[in-house]
Amino acid sequence: MDERHWITTGTPESRALFERVKVATRLSARISELCLDEAVAIRQSFEALLGKRVGEGFNLIPPFYADYGLNITVGRTVFIGPNCAFTGHAPIDIGDDVMIAHKVNLVTAGHPVEPGRRRDHITAAPIEIGANVWIGAAATVLPGVRVGEGAVVAAGAVVTRDVPPATLVAGVPAIVVREL
Repeated sequence: MDERHWITTGTPESRALFERVKVATRLSARISELCLDEAVAIRQSFEALLGKRVGEGFNLIPPFYADYGLNITVGRTVFIGPNCAFTGHAPIDIGDDVMIAHKVNLVTAGHPVEPGRRRDHITAAPIEIGANVWIGAAATVLPGVRVGEGAVVAAGAVVTRDVPPATLVAGVPAIVVREL
């Protein structure tokens, strides 16, 4: 799924992204001020961040951080635990019945590896989380990764490659531990 997009810094495109980052971080801060018993306000604030509705049965425990927001799509019956960060400018598609534990990072952006190019470009690639996935505490999913339906990402894993459906992955970098 490696559909990387390069954004050159200092361009109109990068300036527009930065303007959206200002809005998204402000909206994220508002979500993070809410208490768990303010479910309606949490949902409304999250939908304002995304610029679209989330599926029924959505549940998020603040605090939460996103630096763009408009790229995130959330299915039905999705749970997002506290202290999660969804960052970058490429799409993040979260399927139905997904559980995302606390401190999970979904990261769609990065920089070129070459030192001379790092400050001049941002790279971005989408993340897709299939239906009925569970992502464990403090896991990180990196740009361009697809997590297959029914998979489990173990706590603390760093997912650098696609995860096959109905498998358990763990480790740094994450590898398939077993089929489910």
